Amino acid sequence: MRIIHPIARVLLGFIFGVLGLNGFLWFFKAPPLTGPVGEFQAAIIASHFIWFTSGVQVIAGFLLLFNRYVVFAVFVLAAVLANILAYHITMMPATIAPALVTLALWFIVAWPLRAYFSPLFVDKVTLPSR
Repeated sequence: MRIIHPIARVLLGFIFGVLGLNGFLWFFKAPPLTGPVGEFQAAIIASHFIWFTSGVQVIAGFLLLFNRYVVFAVFVLAAVLANILAYHITMMPATIAPALVTLALWFIVAWPLRAYFSPLFVDKVTLPSR
């Protein structure tokens, strides 16, 4: 795991860094999409929501690449990956393979860090008294 974890972290950072930059620079041209997928894509682009999601991907990807705030980056990318998987499951199931590979990389990076996420799964919160 000493070798696999940093490799997976760098690959995940590279994937999200590059694909996030693509949301701003459009260097990967996608084929024209039709139907609900095309309408969804057009709405994301027309509303500039793509800039928000791409910005989150770029920041988290670079944090992983530079090995800074990795727990935060993994946490943020969990939400991004959940949306990517929901998109592929509901709209484009034929193209889900890259999303599943990215999910596998995410688990490889997140698994050794699972102790940092345990406070999120507290059953009941009691606030300290003043």
